[in-house]
Order: sequence, then structure tokens, then C-alpha cells
Amino acid sequence: MSSSTVKIGMVGALSLTVAACGGGDNVTARCVDRNSYQSDGSYRVVDDDRCDDNNRYYGSHGGYYWYYGGTSRGSRIYKGTTVKPKDATITTPKGKTIQRGGFGHRSSSGS
Repeated sequence: MSSSTVKIGMVGALSLTVAACGGGDNVTARCVDRNSYQSDGSYRVVDDDRCDDNNRYYGSHGGYYWYYGGTSRGSRIYKGTTVKPKDATITTPKGKTIQRGGFGHRSSSGS
């Protein structure tokens, strides 16, 4: 294999990497009821306001939390994660932006 072939291959791979990272991911977050977990791995989706309300707790953990990504089926969501993705634009189905992401983005906590 010639050195020019290797260079072209490396440039192509680098271009794909930059393109993939540059735009960031778009992820949908849904508010779920922690106590609604089923054996199929799904949670019941509840109104977004419940995740915004810091006064609703069960013991030492919140009763509701954001569930990122996944597939919805009726009023349930599964195959997502409770771990907030980094460098992603996260919005709710109602269009509320929870986090703006993308390449080189810095986020801070607080309002």
C-alpha cells in the first residue's frame, strides 16, 4: 500500500469523525415515574412538570426523573438511559430545551 493511499484513508476517517462530533446529537428526554419500572425495562412517561418540580420526593431519591432517548410505546418508554448524555442537545417532546450541546460546548449548572 502506498503512503498516498494511507494519507487519503486517514483524511477520510478524520473528516467523518469531525462531521459526527461537530453537530452533536439530538436526544429526546421524557419524564418518567421511578416506581413504574417493568420487567421489560420500560417506565411510565409522566408530564414534564413532574421532573421540574423539586418538591416531589420518595425517600432520599426523586420520584420522577429524565429518561434520555429510547423508544416510546403508548405511555411507556424503554431502551433509553437515565444517564444525561454529554455534548447533546436535549429537548422534551413539548419542545423544552434541557441542555444545548455540540462540539466544543461548555455547560454550567444553575439558572
